[in-house]
Amino acid sequence: MAEAYCVKCKKKQEMADAQEVTMKNGRKAMKGKCPVCGTGMYRIMGK
Repeated sequence: MAEAYCVKCKKKQEMADAQEVTMKNGRKAMKGKCPVCGTGMYRIMGK
């Protein structure tokens, strides 16, 4: 599981339904939802 910052909860959470995506510029990122409030979360990964 990937960990990302939730803007609504204002703390780091483990992402639910995390999946790896590729952004337009070619970099990889993890996209998922906050398990507490359900807000969409996004974490940009290294190259």
